[in-house]
Amino acid sequence: MTIVVRAGCLWQSQGVIPIGAFIFGLMIGSFLNVCILRIPADQSIVRPSSSCPKCGNAIAPYDNIPVLSWVFLGGKCRNCKTGISAMYPAVELLTALLFLACYLAFGPTVETLKWAVFAALIVVLTVTDIRERILPDKVNFFGLGAGLLFSLFSKSLDGTALWIANRWFDFPPPQIALSFADAALGALAGSGLLWFVAEGYFRIRGREGMGLGDVKMMAAVGAFLGIKRALMTVFAGSLLGSVIGIFLIAISKKDRDYELPFGTFLGAGALLVVFFGSPALHWYESLLAVK
Repeated sequence: MTIVVRAGCLWQSQGVIPIGAFIFGLMIGSFLNVCILRIPADQSIVRPSSSCPKCGNAIAPYDNIPVLSWVFLGGKCRNCKTGISAMYPAVELLTALLFLACYLAFGPTVETLKWAVFAALIVVLTVTDIRERILPDKVNFFGLGAGLLFSLFSKSLDGTALWIANRWFDFPPPQIALSFADAALGALAGSGLLWFVAEGYFRIRGREGMGLGDVKMMAAVGAFLGIKRALMTVFAGSLLGSVIGIFLIAISKKDRDYELPFGTFLGAGALLVVFFGSPALHWYESLLAVK
C-alpha cells in the first residue's frame, strides 16, 4: 500500500508530468518526421519501417531514439555513413517543446490534448511547406475534422456563436452547439478570407499568387481557433511573411516573384495565437471597449 501511495504521489508531482509531456512530444515528433517525408510522396505512414534512404538498411530501434540517436551517430547512418538531415532531431525537439508548452499553458485538461494535436498538425504542414511547397490535403482535412471534433468536448473561447445566438434566440443553444458553431464559423471565415484574397490576386495579376493548400489549411486552423483567432492568424502570418520575405529577398537577391512558403508563416502565426492570442485579443477588445 505504501508503494502504491508513493507511486501515486510521484505521478502527481509537479515535475513528472511536464517531463512526461516532453518525452511524449519527442516520440510523436519522430512519427511526424515519417508523415513529413511520406505523405507528400503518397506513401503509407505505417509500413515499411524506417530505413536509410541511401543504403536501404532498416533502422534498428536503438538507432531510432528521438534526438539522442542522431547525436550519438554523429548525424550519419550507422551502416553507410551517409549524412542524416538535422531536420529529424529538429522536428522531434520542436514537437517536444510544443507539447511541454501546451501542458504548462493549459494544465491537465482536454484543451492540452486539443492544442497538442493542433501543434503536431502545424509542425507537419509548416515543415512540408518549407520542403515541398505543398500543404497536403490529407493533413488539412484531418485537421479540419479534428478541430470540429474537439469543439464537441471543449469550451469555445471565441464567443461569436453566442453573440449571434443572443440576437436570434430568446434562449441560447447548448454549449456544445455553440462550440461546434464557433469551430464551423472559424473554418469558413479563415478559408473564405484566404480564398477571397487568392481570387482577387488572380483576377488582378492574371496568375496565382496563393495555392488552395493555404485556403484548406486555414479551414483546419479556423476549426480549432474560431473566427477571431483565425483572423489574427492570417494577420500574424502575413506580417511574418512580409518581414521575413523582404529580408530573404534582400540577402539572396531574388526577384519579388520568389515563391515564399506562406503556409509556414500561417503555421507560425497560428502557434503564436494559441499561446499569446487571448491576452492580445482581450487587450484589443478593451481598447475598443467591446464587451
